[in-house]
Amino acid sequence: MTDPWVALEPGADPAERVRALRRAHETFTSVGTVPRPVRPVVAESWRRSARAGVGPDGTAGVELTGGDLGAYRAEHPLARVMPLFRELMGTFAADGEHLLAVCDAHGRLLWVEGHPATRRRADAMNFVPGARWSESAVGTNAPGTAVAVDRPVQVFAAEHFIRRVQPWTCAAAPVHDPRTGRVLGAVDITGGDGLAHPHSLGFVQAVARAAEAQLTLLTPACPGETALLTALGRDEAGLVLDGRRIRLSRRHSEILVLLSRYPAGLSGDELLCALYADESVTPVTLRAELARLRRLLGLQILASRPYRLTAAVESDVTVVERRLEAGALTAAAEAYTGPLLPGSQAPAIVRLRERFAGALRAALIAHRDPDLLARWAHAPWGEDDVEVWRALAAVRPTAPVRARLAALETELTAPVVRASGRTRGATYLQRPPA
Repeated sequence: MTDPWVALEPGADPAERVRALRRAHETFTSVGTVPRPVRPVVAESWRRSARAGVGPDGTAGVELTGGDLGAYRAEHPLARVMPLFRELMGTFAADGEHLLAVCDAHGRLLWVEGHPATRRRADAMNFVPGARWSESAVGTNAPGTAVAVDRPVQVFAAEHFIRRVQPWTCAAAPVHDPRTGRVLGAVDITGGDGLAHPHSLGFVQAVARAAEAQLTLLTPACPGETALLTALGRDEAGLVLDGRRIRLSRRHSEILVLLSRYPAGLSGDELLCALYADESVTPVTLRAELARLRRLLGLQILASRPYRLTAAVESDVTVVERRLEAGALTAAAEAYTGPLLPGSQAPAIVRLRERFAGALRAALIAHRDPDLLARWAHAPWGEDDVEVWRALAAVRPTAPVRARLAALETELTAPVVRASGRTRGATYLQRPPA
């Protein structure tokens, strides 16, 4: 049986296959049907690309440059295995006039290395570090599709969705975090039609497995390692601790976020005031919550007098803060997946949430990057943020942006109609910042 993940079956004529694929591509982009000989994996990718609004004459956008790119790459987990990638693939890429590329889990290229003449050709289509090559941005391509389907994949010539990429052939395989199984990105080899051979797909898959094995050695799962806390954009935080993935209750999420912010610990009274607006809540209630949390985490993780965590905790909040402080605004915005514990009403969490989002939001407005502003404005937490929409309209005054801003400003200045149907003077709707 022919392997559906390999671009050309044995004995296939590459030139004839290219002609057939170009005819199929024109048919799909004009009438939306996918004729043979398009492979199912490619047909499904073309459909996803079309649903994402990708056009066949589009191009990749460069999202990270300079200091933003450098800071993001330096702290990305795949930076630790770049020496391995270069050792295993560098000579092959240079001698074969190919490119070695590594992307993150969003399809953004982090490194592109290899034959100088091939790199210059790739530069013309923005196959460069910092460019987004996800399926949703540029359609079918090996690194973007490998991340999308979480499988090693080859993309041959006119199987690419974007026409300017169709002279190329590439093979890519996803690389996973060995502790959590999360996709970290993909490793890719890009070049000419010769890469359509099954060996190139097996090659990148073997390199990806070697990288995962190396990451296992570099980050062994053992007691005392850094715990990973995810609390942005979700009411119930997630925790990875000693290889275990734990979903926390809302109250336990609040407690862990606060204790992760105060490594020296908090007294019972401080934690009580931070968590409960209701002054009638007794210390007994808090102690019961902490006892349940201690049983969940392990007796040695949560200490008392003061309450503190004995394991180092890296949270998605601190990642955004660190990038923001380093001036890597694009990377900070990418890591911000929503407000901190948005459903929490704990006084300290509310203050932290507003201060944290406000700092990022202010930086975006000051930076005036239209793509970053648009990302915030179209996110659930930014769709009613009139100040961000005003900043976006100033740098990208398209008709939809102006219309949305006009609707928001009208809503903000409209008198509030009470239940009785009567209007009450100068009472206006107030929308808090995101």
